[in-house]
Amino acid sequence: MQKRSVAAPDAPAAAGGYAQAVEVEGPRRFLFISGQVPIAADGTLPEGFRAQCSQAWRNVEAQLHAAGMGLDDLVKVTTFLADRGHAAENRRVRQEVLGDRSPALTVVVAGIFDERWLVEIEAVAAA
Repeated sequence: MQKRSVAAPDAPAAAGGYAQAVEVEGPRRFLFISGQVPIAADGTLPEGFRAQCSQAWRNVEAQLHAAGMGLDDLVKVTTFLADRGHAAENRRVRQEVLGDRSPALTVVVAGIFDERWLVEIEAVAAA
């Protein structure tokens, strides 16, 4: 499988460690990861946005690993924030987790199912 970032010259450039588009050629498998909420496997909910965001990413990684995949296989990530005020911290946590990986990315500010959850992350991976 080959992945290639695509950036149309007549559209705005990506800013913040993501690709405007990702082309995937020849994948054998796709994995569609439902929204991962910030709850640990033991049912606990971390306090504060950073801790919740990190937990949601750990849950994404757990789903990837369960399918025999990893962060390198991500092609699309959608993050739902309960409050626009968490945008900068969300970017910092995402960059810590992803490093120089650049999946296509969308961040949406929305009411999340449980008002205690400050973030939810869904993803698509291909291998």
